[in-house]
Amino acid sequence: MDLQALYLAAIQAGMEADPRGAKAVRRLLERNRRKYDGASEKERRFLDPEARDNPYADSRILHDAQVGPIGEILAGIDIGVGEILLADRLNEKGRKINLVLAHHPWGAGSARMSQAMEVQADLFHEVGVSLGAAEALVEKRMSEVSRRFAPSNHQQSVDAARLLGLSMMCAHTVADNQVHTYLEGRIRERDPETLEDVVELLMEEPEYVEAARQGAGPTIVQGSGSRRLGKIKLEMTGGTSGPKELFASMATAGVTTIIGMHMSEDHLDEARKHNINVLIAGHISSDNLGVNLLLDQLDAARGKPFTVVEASGFRRFPRPVKTKKKKEK
Repeated sequence: MDLQALYLAAIQAGMEADPRGAKAVRRLLERNRRKYDGASEKERRFLDPEARDNPYADSRILHDAQVGPIGEILAGIDIGVGEILLADRLNEKGRKINLVLAHHPWGAGSARMSQAMEVQADLFHEVGVSLGAAEALVEKRMSEVSRRFAPSNHQQSVDAARLLGLSMMCAHTVADNQVHTYLEGRIRERDPETLEDVVELLMEEPEYVEAARQGAGPTIVQGSGSRRLGKIKLEMTGGTSGPKELFASMATAGVTTIIGMHMSEDHLDEARKHNINVLIAGHISSDNLGVNLLLDQLDAARGKPFTVVEASGFRRFPRPVKTKKKKEK
């Protein structure tokens, strides 16, 4: 499997696990194609042609070193210049790494990451927030995130990969979608009653067990373990934290519990104000779960497992791939 085939398999896996459902994703791609095809040649210079077939702006091939079939992958949550140098050094010592796979985005994936937040409006609407309020506040938050990331040195790690002849790719929302859909399914199957029931459910996953061993396991940060869950809002995908202004709307819609990767103090204060329970599964552990589930899909597409070098907070825990039923919404 070469890099382009691996990339297409990752995007397909992300779309199959997208919580919006297949129909909504197709409509998004159709809008992207109309926007690109309807633009003038001058305007197209600044548009993203890949958006016509890839709905995830934060999941991209960052550098293709044209090295042929991908065999060994150095996979990590945060890939900096140090990890690129590490891959090169390991190759000097006999490894055959020809792809560095980052979870958190770099390059064009980082510069356009705010676009991946569009899914949040659908997820807020799904739990009862009006679509108008959700879209307006998510758009405002997207602008904030875009401004925050704008000054970043997006190409720093990508340039290191280019200079050392290593292919590099980031897989952000395509992996986060895996976590969201997987945990949504586990919660639906188990039907937990309380917050501590969810902690027990999470602790059946090796990524959360490993995190707990390091002192970073799932934590109830608002509410007691015996609190009943009520209506749950799962926050495992959507680029980054959403707008805190929507907590009031969620409470009005009957949301009782939020289960997320992480939460800022400002957002937590809003949750407390509206008596919403908050269970933090863990950021890096949830990212590990998502990347592992994605790698399982890539192994299945390839027909045999990739050799994965664990780096930058990532640990490989393979699972058998189950056939997924596509959602039509």
